[in-house]
Amino acid sequence: MSNVAESTPPPPVEQSRGFFGQPRQLATVFGVEMWERFSFYGMQAALVLYLYYSVADGGLGIPQATAVGIVGAYGGAVYLSTILGAWIADRLLGSERVLFSSAILIMVGHIALAVIPGGAGVVVGLLCVAIGSGGLKANATSVVGQLYEQGDPRRDAGFSVFYLGINLGAFLGPLLTGLVQTTLGFHYAFGVAALGMAIGLTQYAIGRKALPASARVVPNPLPANRRMLMIVVASVAIVVIVVLVLARVITENTLPLVVIVVTVVAAVAYFVVILSSKRVTGVERSRVYAFIPLFIASVAFWSLYQQQFTVVTLYAEQRLDLSLFGWDMPVTWVQSINPIFIIILSGVFAAIWTKLGSRQPSTPVKFALGTGFMGVAFLLFILMAGSADHSAPLLGLVGILFVFTVAELLISPVGLSASTKLAPEMFRTQMVALFFLSVALGTAISGWLAGLYTVLPEVAYFGVLGGIAIVLAVLLLLIVKPVLRLMRGVR
Repeated sequence: MSNVAESTPPPPVEQSRGFFGQPRQLATVFGVEMWERFSFYGMQAALVLYLYYSVADGGLGIPQATAVGIVGAYGGAVYLSTILGAWIADRLLGSERVLFSSAILIMVGHIALAVIPGGAGVVVGLLCVAIGSGGLKANATSVVGQLYEQGDPRRDAGFSVFYLGINLGAFLGPLLTGLVQTTLGFHYAFGVAALGMAIGLTQYAIGRKALPASARVVPNPLPANRRMLMIVVASVAIVVIVVLVLARVITENTLPLVVIVVTVVAAVAYFVVILSSKRVTGVERSRVYAFIPLFIASVAFWSLYQQQFTVVTLYAEQRLDLSLFGWDMPVTWVQSINPIFIIILSGVFAAIWTKLGSRQPSTPVKFALGTGFMGVAFLLFILMAGSADHSAPLLGLVGILFVFTVAELLISPVGLSASTKLAPEMFRTQMVALFFLSVALGTAISGWLAGLYTVLPEVAYFGVLGGIAIVLAVLLLLIVKPVLRLMRGVR
């Protein structure tokens, strides 16, 4: 690979306002992320049902506790794989090339789920989607960050617009795949997800040349004499995983715990690598330390929020009254409620942050509020406890998911933006991956917690988890000032 791109300084980022007041190139990344989320959430909305529905109903007949654990572990693996995509981007190929390759792999995964029957299709499909989605997410975020000069006040608003694309896809995906699943079956639903990814890949291929040259720069190229070492390490890792699977150390029941442990180790290792690097300045190192409490708050938030795809799906299928004027709404459509609120409110939040400018709440305050609202959302489930099966009001869940949305908009787009603002120059994409590791850990924990939901009383389950989140939010509010000092001018 030529080193010309690596040695040439990137040109200034275009400061046009051709896409909702943002750089025109945002539309290209917005599009591929929207269709990737269409395929991802469309497939994931049906996934837990596919795993635990009986064979007679088109599913695999896996026990509920195991099914929700698999979904949580898979979700964690998606975000865990962001470190692989980020490393390849920062050391070998650059963010834009990894983004494009990842989109292709995602489409292959959805095709595998659609055409390969049984457990084999699940293994191949989820493996491809997990690795591909991890590579795409970290690098799409990194590319968006490179559309803005440092200090550009549009950055947070731009990430909110980008987040709108994510949720347009998340809204449409479950609607279409749910409709197809109830009429034609699960494999046709997975085929719809594959088609959506193909559309996103096509539009990105057309627009990718207009992205800034900095998106193709390899900021910290891997020396040629170390490439063979990396090949050996990767090969050994694959062999170890295969051996552990064959030895039944990694099974469908232990997978959630395995992903949790691996993610914790990876996160600690990543913090150590970045903080100990000689290529990181003192100011950059201070900002990475400031990211640690944000990381912890993010884990707490995602461990509750990601239960939309496990506990909320079970709740909707078993407890909720889904009858609308004599018609039974597909269970998967519940997954489109949150994206509707995101679509409505993301523009509102973007406008608020833009209007307030430097007077907007700081990043640590936003994180604390988001974690606290997530705890409140779980406590609200208690209000519907005790209702008979298929009698809990749909409107009640809609209200709870509204609170989910407010919490999400205070943490997710803000966290993406913060990871680019606090990132050391030599670790810019890998810092984004570090934020996604918090999502990975929270998602994996959510799958493990969902297994407890199947055996614990609802009041205890929702009350304890909601209370813990609120306590963590209060603690973060108490340390806002020292965190801001560590952020060295970044808010």
